[in-house]
Formats: sequence, structure tokens, C-alpha cells
Amino acid sequence: MDATAEFLSGFGEEPGYLDFASFGPLSAAVVAESAAQQEAVRRARPGAGDRLQDGVARLRDAAAAVTGFRADQIVFQPSTTQGITQAVFGVTGGLLVSPADYPALPIAADRAAEALQVVTPLPLDADGGRVTPGGVRDALTSTTAGVLVSAVDARTGHVADLDGIRQVIGDRLLIVDAVQGLGAIEAPWDAADVVACGGQKWLRAGWGAAFLALSDRAVHRLTPVLSGVGGIDDVDSGWDRVPPPAPGAAGFQISEPDPLAAGRLCAALLDLAAAGPAAVAERVAARATQVLALADEFGLPVVSPRAASERAGIVVVEPLPERLTALTAALFNHGVSVTIRDGRVRFSPHAGTTEETIGMLSSALTAYATAVRPVR
Repeated sequence: MDATAEFLSGFGEEPGYLDFASFGPLSAAVVAESAAQQEAVRRARPGAGDRLQDGVARLRDAAAAVTGFRADQIVFQPSTTQGITQAVFGVTGGLLVSPADYPALPIAADRAAEALQVVTPLPLDADGGRVTPGGVRDALTSTTAGVLVSAVDARTGHVADLDGIRQVIGDRLLIVDAVQGLGAIEAPWDAADVVACGGQKWLRAGWGAAFLALSDRAVHRLTPVLSGVGGIDDVDSGWDRVPPPAPGAAGFQISEPDPLAAGRLCAALLDLAAAGPAAVAERVAARATQVLALADEFGLPVVSPRAASERAGIVVVEPLPERLTALTAALFNHGVSVTIRDGRVRFSPHAGTTEETIGMLSSALTAYATAVRPVR
């Protein structure tokens, strides 16, 4: 079995699941790793603690393999949001962020501004929720210290041009929320100074497991404001004194890493690395193209990007308001899982989405078209 086939064999969700942008059902490798980790904790044999902690180091190596960062530039986080918050609270100066981006980003910027008064959120006008290099260039000022952006917009599926943004911002910080991108697209992650990514979506590793990658520039410019006992060189050094944060990325951590969560995320990242991010992204794009074709066939207005270079594994349609209920009912009745929000329907297939699932979607849309067909 080649690497891609082995990767695809790890999908075990029920047919009809088209909601990976919401959460990804656990992969077979993650389930196996989780079971092994829990058994190790249950049995607590001699040396079990050391072996569990080895998983944290393996996570750093695995994350480095798929992002282009060095292993020493990566630290465990319990969620993407906490990783983003770690970075944003460390910024000094103006921070460009779109109010239309995923709420965790502008909220982190506002909370940091309110608490520390050293970072200033600078609203970035996004074209229909899409952050572009041109829009970033037009918003730059002499006080701009960095840009905060999602690699993939959760509402539209638009892929941010990280290389293009890097070119227009120069040596300012580029802070990226990668949770809707890593595992779905191939992207130049090392164009960013900060990458935060959790495992609950396209990586299929579940909640409570994420990583934060920090470039050397980010480490030198960001202050580890939220550094806690997990961000010192050695827990034992914290008894009877308060030590400084550990140098580098290691200082950007509050609590000690959860070894079970780190093991799950490591298994998912190793799966992705073995299959090849480019090969996985190609299959995701192919499935999204099938969904896009069905939306066109049944006359559903597509509001997500059509160009392959601008879209991830997300297709968003916006039916007429009076037809949304019929579409919702047809999808539900045919066992198709999607996200419906603000009058829009978001489909998000993965590399392992089967032809059976695509067929279920086709049947659901056929029923929808029949229900809304004008009576003559």
C-alpha cells in the first residue's frame, strides 16, 4: 500500500459527511495512538511517564516536517486560539486584522489592546471577507508592526496569498491562523513568522491539541506575556523562585503540554507528511471541484472562490432565502452533513470523501430541485 492509499484508508466517517471545515472525524492513526497512550496511562508501567513525554518532542519534529520551521521553533498549545492569543499579546505596535476574519483573531487583538495598551488593532478592509496583498499594502502605516490573518477564510474558503502578503509587508510580522488550511491545502507556511494550528479540523486529531510555530524574527520581537510554568526551562527550577521564560519558542507556553493530546496531533501530522501535503491537497481540490460542479448543475449560487489557486476544500452556496429551508431539509433527509449559517450552506469535503458521499449529495440536490421547481 503506497503512502497516499494508506492515508486514505484512515478515513472512517459515515457516508455523507461534508463538514471537515467544522471538525474532522478522528483518523485511524489518531484513534490507535490515543488508545495506546491511554493504555500507557492506565497501566503506568515503569518509564511510562518518560515515554509519554517523548511524544511532545515527536510532535515538534512532525510539525516541523509539514511547516518548514525548525523543531526548536515549535511549541505545544491546547488550541489554535490560545496560540494566536500567545502571539498577539506579545505584539508591540499596530496590528492589521480584518473584523470579518474568524472572530478569534480580532477578539485576541482587542483583548490585548485593552489589557496591555501596547498593541493597536488596525482594521483591515477585506474584499468580501478576503484578505489580499493589495488590501494589506493599502492599509500599511509607519506604525504597523504586523498582520494577523487566517490562511483560509472559514466563511468563504478563500486562500490567503501568504507569499504575496509577505512581499508587501517586508520584515513586519505575519501571524497566521492555519487551522482551516493545514491538511487541506499546500501553502508556504514558512513565509509566516507565526503559525498556529489545531488538530480538530483537516488534520483529524481531535480537540485539545495544537502547535505554535515562531520564526527567529518573531521570537526576538514578541514578548512572552502569557508564559507560565510550561514556559520555563525546567519545572524544578520554579520551586522557591520565579525564573524567566525559556528562550525561544519554548517560552510561549502556559501549562506543561498534554502528552496524550500531543501524541494524537503527532500521529496526524506524521500521516500528512507521509502522504505528502501536495498529494492530499490535490485530492481535496478534486473533491471540492465535484461539489462545485453539482452546485452549478442544480443552479445554486456559489459565493466561494472558483479559481483553484484561491480556494481550499470549501464550497459555499447562497440559495434564495425562500429556498434555504428546502435545501436544508433535502440535505438532512439524505444524510448529508454540512454547515448552515447566515443563509449560506458550506460544503467541505476531504481527501477521503468517497464517491458514495458525492452520490448522496447529488441525490439530495435532486430532491431539492424537485421541491423548488415552479409548478406550471
